[in-house]
Amino acid sequence: REIAAYGGLVNRMPLYAAAFMVFTMANVGLPGTSGFVGEFLTLLAAFEANTWVAFFATFGVILSAGYALWLYRRVIFGELDKDSLKAILDVDRREIAILAPLVLLTILFGVYPGPILDVTAVSVEHLAQGYQDALAAAQAAVQTAAVAAQ
Repeated sequence: REIAAYGGLVNRMPLYAAAFMVFTMANVGLPGTSGFVGEFLTLLAAFEANTWVAFFATFGVILSAGYALWLYRRVIFGELDKDSLKAILDVDRREIAILAPLVLLTILFGVYPGPILDVTAVSVEHLAQGYQDALAAAQAAVQTAAVAAQ
């Protein structure tokens, strides 16, 4: 809500800023993060289905990246103007214990997505087969309607 009020957190919260950067880069789909794998596979499938769909999806990814980077810049850098944030402390041990595994998994699954892809492969194949069956049925119905109209 008040994005501009949170500028300058890097000076008070460097560990938080680093973790936030990793998560922002994953959100952007930077190679080496878990977000890249999902975005790449989605765009690859969109390209195989329809080039225009892939174009618009890519445009959406670019817009999302621009917004995420804008958000990061506004929250982390700049001047710390809000008085209530001038006494804020960086992440403590408990928060590090929570954030560290998430940061590590974000990078691990970006570099080695195999475990996640293996778990989801059967569900994705089943879902894709359902779409292919529905598409084939729709194409058959269109062809039948076209023949009947002649």
